[in-house]
Amino acid sequence: MGIRGFGSPYAMDRFNPMPTSDEYLQQANGSLLTLVQIETQSALDNLEEIAAVEGIDLLFVGPFDLGNSIGHPIINGEIKPELREAIYKVLEVSHKAGKKCGIYSGSGERAREYIEAGFDMVHVGSDHTILELAMIKEMRTAQGKSEGERRLSY
Repeated sequence: MGIRGFGSPYAMDRFNPMPTSDEYLQQANGSLLTLVQIETQSALDNLEEIAAVEGIDLLFVGPFDLGNSIGHPIINGEIKPELREAIYKVLEVSHKAGKKCGIYSGSGERAREYIEAGFDMVHVGSDHTILELAMIKEMRTAQGKSEGERRLSY
């Protein structure tokens, strides 16, 4: 697994950090979350072995990359049954191994679905997506248009 590196602490020391750099070094390794991303067919094929690795705290599903890898890409926000099955397999295997499970979601609605299903960490949108949606909404308002259909991007 390795340990937390600590190169070039100059900026940290100059801004009176809390904790101090000495305190940080004493507690850094114990406070890190170690996660692995499950985004390929190979990762699915080796899921139990990956989940059994000591020191891994969380398995994180990247559904867009996973869908592409297994031949069932997410198109227009639609998750095909084969991808849904793969996603929930990661959740099941993670919890069975005593690990947490996380996932990226492209919308609040999908995030709610994942939370209700038992995912421990749910990422709701990317900075790009959130900014894009906010700008589209505001531009439509400025132009006197309805909000229209929401499209999922990465």
